[in-house]
Order: sequence, then C-alpha cells, then structure tokens
Amino acid sequence: MESNINKAFKQFNNYSILIIGDVMIDGYMWGKVDRISPEAPVPIVSVTNRENRMGGAANVGLNIRALGAKPVMCAIIGDDEKGAIFKQLLKKREMTDVGMLVSKKRQTTVKTRIISDNQHLLRVDEESTAILDAELEKEFINHIDRLMDSQTFSAIIFEDYDKGNITPKIIDFVVAKAKKQNIPTLVDPKKRNFDAYKGVTLFKPNYKEICEGLKEDIPKGDFEALNNACNRLKKKLDANYIMVTLSELGVFIANEKSYHRIPALIRDIADVSGAGDTVISVAACCLAAGLDSVTIASISNLAGGLVCEKVGVVPIKKDILLEEAQKLFAN
Repeated sequence: MESNINKAFKQFNNYSILIIGDVMIDGYMWGKVDRISPEAPVPIVSVTNRENRMGGAANVGLNIRALGAKPVMCAIIGDDEKGAIFKQLLKKREMTDVGMLVSKKRQTTVKTRIISDNQHLLRVDEESTAILDAELEKEFINHIDRLMDSQTFSAIIFEDYDKGNITPKIIDFVVAKAKKQNIPTLVDPKKRNFDAYKGVTLFKPNYKEICEGLKEDIPKGDFEALNNACNRLKKKLDANYIMVTLSELGVFIANEKSYHRIPALIRDIADVSGAGDTVISVAACCLAAGLDSVTIASISNLAGGLVCEKVGVVPIKKDILLEEAQKLFAN
C-alpha cells in the first residue's frame, strides 16, 4: 500500500483539476484601537496594514496547487476593481485565469475582516448571492463547455458557497459532460443546491450540512444511523461515495457496499478554518489517482488534521502529508 501511495502522490503532478464555484477575495485590515468613537459606542481602528487573499473556492485551488496538480479556477467575477485584483492574485500564485468569466452583471465577492491586537472586531461582506439570470447562466455553461473541450481534466470539483455561481442547470451539464469524458466529479455542498448534484462521484458534506440537507436529526457518533442517512442520500443523488467530515470524530465514508469511519488523529488544533477545502482537494487528487474509497478518506482525514495545526487558512504541504500517509499505511 505504501508504494501505491508514493505512486499516487507522484501522479498528482500530471493532473489538471477544474474547480467550479464561488471565488472571493478575503480582505484583511489590521490596526490599533486607542479610543472609542464619539459618534457611537464603537472602537476606532487606525489601520496600519491591508492585505487581499484568494478565498472561497480559490482556497481549493491553492490546495490543489500545493499538491502538485494544476488548478483551473472556473467562476464568474465582476467587471470591477475587485475582479481585476482577483486576477492579479491568481497571477501572483502562478495560476491561470483562463477559467474566469468576467461579467458586468455580477460583483466580485469580498469579505473584509477588521482585526486589532489579534481580535476580530468586524467583518464586512460585499457580495451578490442572487441566482444567475438565464442569459448569464447560458454564457457560463458555454464557457465551461469550451474549457472542457480545450483541456484534459483529471477531476472536477464543485465548490459551492451559495453565492449563485452554481445552478442546477450548470450542475446537470457539467456532470453529464464529465461522464462522457470519464472525469470523476466531487462536491463540497451548501444548502441551496444540496439535492441538485445528481450523478456525482463523491459528495462531501460536513455533519451539519448532511443533517440540514436531509432534514434529519442524526445523532453524532451513531455511525449506523449516519450510514443509513448516507445510503438514502446516495440513492437520492445516485452518487458513488458520500464522505462526511465529522470534526473531532474524523471522516466517514460510505461506498456501494459498506461504510468506514476514520478517527481523527490527536493533534494540537489551532484553527479549523479551511480544513474542508483541504479535504476535498486531497480527495480529488486521490480519486483521480484511482485509490480506493477508504484510502481516499484516510489521506483526506490526515490532511484536514494537518492544516488545523496552523493558524489561518493555509494550504496543505505535500511533503508532510506524504510522510504522514507513509507512516499511517506502514502500520
């Protein structure tokens, strides 16, 4: 098994992964608070530093790149200043912008965090969450169609943040075309399109999302009940695998015949931000490499734990993940 893992990790370097979803800019403003405003009982922040980072679905792209594969971000951004900044951020990370569709009908999503003395004081969101109109939806489908015809992809990830970039028609089109091209599809879902991902290969909700999506109260830690829920969801979506992230309880995966729960490894958890993005990225590369479902879940579980040891949203380090995976499968 250890040699299979080594081979798979080497293969990652040959892959192009298409990531369709809601990209955004994570903005940060750092400053000092020395006084309260005379206008209202709120702190005055004297800004000392600003930074823009890629966020949302783009964090999956950063993880795919860190694993050695080529990420192709596919999303709609606004024909605005922030859209131009997002393209610059892609360029800075040596990531292609060929998948980005610029539209005057949308605004680029920006989430700005205001921080002082390591305290998160406020977040300001600038976004449109409206569903795409029929014209823009058709334009985006045609854009994806050309992209899938012009490049060879080893896997496709739907990274859905409920911001409106993904619609049921887009899902149906991409899944059907992916099946014709024999490309596995993976989903990190949210509420709006939860039931729309028919025919995907791997569907990855977290515990809260599967409970809300199925409208069921599944007792946490009752893996038989969770398996029954996964089987109903698998049948409903006609998906090959349902993989549920369970925070401190690890990762659960249900395939055609059985289920497995991979316990979380004991780690010093610093920050859980971005762990789900890392899990879906690793799962996509492992699925493309032809690894079995339990191995995919085990390595994804490892990766999620590793990034939780770091503060902030940080991509996985491939060499450390490989080293940990080798230890795990050597036992």
